[in-house]
Amino acid sequence: MKVYVVDNGSQWTHREWRVLRYLKVDTKIVPNTSPFEDIQDADGLILSGGAPNVASDSDRMGRNGEYLDRASCPVLGICAGMQFMCEHFGGALGPGSVPEFGGVDLKVISHDDLFSGLPDTFKVWASHNDEVKTVPDGFEVTASSESCPHEAVRHVDRPMFGVQFHPEVENSEHGVEIFQNFLNIVSEWRS
Repeated sequence: MKVYVVDNGSQWTHREWRVLRYLKVDTKIVPNTSPFEDIQDADGLILSGGAPNVASDSDRMGRNGEYLDRASCPVLGICAGMQFMCEHFGGALGPGSVPEFGGVDLKVISHDDLFSGLPDTFKVWASHNDEVKTVPDGFEVTASSESCPHEAVRHVDRPMFGVQFHPEVENSEHGVEIFQNFLNIVSEWRS
């Protein structure tokens, strides 16, 4: 199984790669300017986070839109990756009513997919000013927090998922399990 991490400039992109390596996945970090042809052999893609407000600056998000339009494999957007995904498909971004920096109590709405087998509530690590204000058509919210109503989303028809928080950092409980659940989705998609 090959899962590539698209680098959008996050300070934690390397941690996403490291978690995948820990889970014995064939992975590499690729620049977000990579031609789609260079990554089309991936079985799954992770769109990393980025610097503050990067999702609303489409130039800094490279070819993420092309990857979302052309890839048929499962995609997981993390932080700015999720924000860009939602905006790309018609959602709206804006400043968070309460910017989240640090521990957040995540409330799981749907235990399917990314949150399979996980508790109803657990602590995750967030680091963002902006957030998804309006979820695009075709997506549904799968987790929230007290200050951010759209902590996680999924597309109802395509294998696309987004999390506003950072499951790759050690401060997030059940982060490895979230990655493993994504890999289970990738494995099912391949079969």
